[in-house]
Amino acid sequence: MWRRLVEPMGFLFGQRAQEAIRQGVALPFQNSSAAFTTVLLIDAEQVAGPMPVGNVPNTWLPVLQRLVNPVPDAGLPAGPLVMGILNATPDSFSCAGQHLQAGQAIQAGRQMVRDGAAMLDIGGESTRPGAAVISPPQEWERVGPVIEGLRQALPDVPLSVDTRNSLVMERALARGVQVINDVSALEHDAGALPLLADKDCGVVLMHMRGTPQTMAEHAHYTDVACEVVRELGQRVDAAVAAGIARARLMVDPGFGFAKTNEQNVVLLRRVLLLANLGCRVVFAISRKRMIGALTGITDPAQRDSGTVAASLMAMPFGNPLLRVHNVASMAQGVKVWQGVYEN
Repeated sequence: MWRRLVEPMGFLFGQRAQEAIRQGVALPFQNSSAAFTTVLLIDAEQVAGPMPVGNVPNTWLPVLQRLVNPVPDAGLPAGPLVMGILNATPDSFSCAGQHLQAGQAIQAGRQMVRDGAAMLDIGGESTRPGAAVISPPQEWERVGPVIEGLRQALPDVPLSVDTRNSLVMERALARGVQVINDVSALEHDAGALPLLADKDCGVVLMHMRGTPQTMAEHAHYTDVACEVVRELGQRVDAAVAAGIARARLMVDPGFGFAKTNEQNVVLLRRVLLLANLGCRVVFAISRKRMIGALTGITDPAQRDSGTVAASLMAMPFGNPLLRVHNVASMAQGVKVWQGVYEN
């Protein structure tokens, strides 16, 4: 199914986009106010174009339609959402140990919501390269009290749990978490797919090859953007086949996971290819090493300006989830983008 992909190009926004659609020279782009005028047609390794949308052969129209159809909201509010990161870990690449105590994490979560976070993502296992592996019960010891405290303190704020383990998924869902965010795209734990098939939560499938301990060995691509989309498409198919409704699924291209800095840049440049999957998109690029490579900033905590610049590249989707450490700066960036491009 994923052999053929269409890459949208030639974007217009706001009133200009709507006028171009009326004139028949552009097509609407999924859930946004944007429109695209030009495409590349990608069939395996063969590429045709750029060509105007009106010149696309009839045999490609079903694939082209993927870029036009609105995508489901996965049970979350519509529009772009800023997702605050709460890592209850001692060894994450950024903010290590700052939220290890439940009280600290709950206080930080409340501040993130005041700063503009529409939801919070709680993690108890570091997935940075070379991170120590912990058991699911250990992971739950870290995230359980945070989830319970946030559910009481912020009953109306959607919560996500960042986990690969079905034990943690099941316990978190029982305590009111609305989204499961799995860096392994439900491959790590054989119990994850059947568990989630019986639930109604949102599910984030992230692209990664190997494990956090081995992923650097798998960063070999002919075309990183197309291969990431196709491999994520296979995980979407696996989830649907297991009984998880497509409308619940979201996709994350996995910046920094089994990808070099150079590959991450290419993937970011061509990230709108993800529209082929017909799922809401999650952007988790906050403070990543690629931003340090582009800016020369070695301290992850000082990479928030670069994070905003990179994350805004997801805004043409119309309803991305922007997963960040610094909520206030990201929320401000979203407002500026909307003020410029949605009128």
